[in-house]
Amino acid sequence: MRRVIAFEDSLSVIALLSMALIPLIEVVARKVYPAGIPGSDMWVQHLVLWVAFLGAAIAARRGELLSLSTAVFLKGRTRRIAQVITGGAGSAVCIAMARGSWALLMAEREGSASLGFGVPVWLAQSIMPIGFTVIGIRLLWRVSSSWKIRLIAGLFPLFASLIGACVDFRDTGVVIPLFCLILIATVLGMPIFLGLGGVAVLLNWNNFDPLAVIPTEAYNLTTNWVLPTIPLFTLAGYILAEGGTPKRLVEVFRALFGWMPGGVAVVGILVCAFFTSFTGGSGVTILAMGGLLYPMLIDEKYSHKFTSGLLTSAGSLGLLLPPSLAVIVFSVVSELDVRRLFVSGLVPAALEITLVATFVYLFSKKAGFGSIPFQLARAWLAVRSSLWELAVPVVVLGAIFGGFATIVQTAALTVLYVFTLEFFVRRNLGVSKDLLRIVAEAATLIGGVLIILGVAMGLTNYLVIAEIPDQAVGWVQSFVNSPLFFLLLFNIFLLIVGCLMDVYSAIVVIVPLVLPLGVAFGVDPYHLGIIFLVNLELGYLTPPVGMNLFLASYRFKRPLPEVYRAALPFLAIRVIAVLLVTYVPSLTGMLPRVLLG
Repeated sequence: MRRVIAFEDSLSVIALLSMALIPLIEVVARKVYPAGIPGSDMWVQHLVLWVAFLGAAIAARRGELLSLSTAVFLKGRTRRIAQVITGGAGSAVCIAMARGSWALLMAEREGSASLGFGVPVWLAQSIMPIGFTVIGIRLLWRVSSSWKIRLIAGLFPLFASLIGACVDFRDTGVVIPLFCLILIATVLGMPIFLGLGGVAVLLNWNNFDPLAVIPTEAYNLTTNWVLPTIPLFTLAGYILAEGGTPKRLVEVFRALFGWMPGGVAVVGILVCAFFTSFTGGSGVTILAMGGLLYPMLIDEKYSHKFTSGLLTSAGSLGLLLPPSLAVIVFSVVSELDVRRLFVSGLVPAALEITLVATFVYLFSKKAGFGSIPFQLARAWLAVRSSLWELAVPVVVLGAIFGGFATIVQTAALTVLYVFTLEFFVRRNLGVSKDLLRIVAEAATLIGGVLIILGVAMGLTNYLVIAEIPDQAVGWVQSFVNSPLFFLLLFNIFLLIVGCLMDVYSAIVVIVPLVLPLGVAFGVDPYHLGIIFLVNLELGYLTPPVGMNLFLASYRFKRPLPEVYRAALPFLAIRVIAVLLVTYVPSLTGMLPRVLLG
């Protein structure tokens, strides 16, 4: 088993690093050979497919596939029953999608498409049926250590296979009970991508559509030219986090802002925002930065309650900043220009950070917290010693908005920069000691996000074909006449969505439904996109099941009700920010008009 794990992790490392190398080699190769590397774009796109499924398989092995957090409320026998339902139902969905992927693979084998250098496309697609099968087996394995309970859970995919083979079952009303089972399993903790995939499987099966439709849509997603940036920027963020960059940035910000009341807390806000912009998941920021920032704030005499509330809120503050994973995913799904989305989000992101920092400043000043005297020599020393890290945003923003490289090449350049910095300049990390571990950790998050994105496209495709967005537009317009009232309802709806779904599945499922609504009410799609994202940021903090609340309770070892209460003041501040972004369109439209015309 150790060899299997090492082989799996090694494949993810090779795939992810190859994704970073090929765009860089292509840039150099075009200087000598104008044609560049044959099929380089296709190679990178299909490597995304491998990273997605390898990462998801690793996440399944570790029990880290993204899911709802409601299972923490279950104890004892109830929890064991829930594990049987989630593991059994999840494996059933996996087997159904593996069958669909196999059908796609067989169809592709009849063609003659090649990636270049004689490698057939079907060989790259083979990771899909293999990946789904491995994930399904691991879900069954993790149900229990008892073979008897595993066999009971194994009855789910067996039963599903029997139903799927019989067309006549469609007329027996079995679809509704199966739909309810998928919903219950998702609520109990089945991975979110399987909840979305299960609904897509049932809808397509009931509509007499082949199961291959779902993996086909997931595969078609790889042709999106922005998609490779997701794993590359995420990998760069992980390398920075593991290389000690957080400590150096804390020292810089502390030297620059520690003189003001609440300066140390403001440091925590800025560091969290910086890393959320790279990792793309606020939960990752809380887990990775919490060990550093929480004791630092406690040492400054902040209470456990205030500290947990602050860091829970700060963990999602950077979701709009380049090169945010959420913004890129939104661009992929909505087909909006990613550069304009990033520019549109800069002012709202600064507004959110400023509002939270102002509250911290006023709170600290009223409570009489001390400050660190400003010392120019200390500040200069801190800045000089961290110049390499402070240059990272300059590299990213300069390449994206300066037109020097495509966004994929920018992402690859960022990986090369931080890799060289941490492994060879700083030497905080060793290639033989740390590289495999870090890339496997990054692949786990990447796979968990990308597989949600891919599977949900199958559901989105069904909704579009069934003309659900058009029907939604007609229904909403039947009782809503004012754009302002529409935006209010839109905010309320997204607040509910944000506390029930993770940001990535919400983007894939909800965006195709709401974009036509925004157009119908005359709302600029880029403005609507930023409203969408700031609302989902807010959803991370919304009781009872906001993801950051559970992660903060786990990371800081504080009771969940205490975290709820601690987050409320920051939740109120973020509500103000959401309302300002919603009803002051110039906040999202001002910079794009100036910078992009």
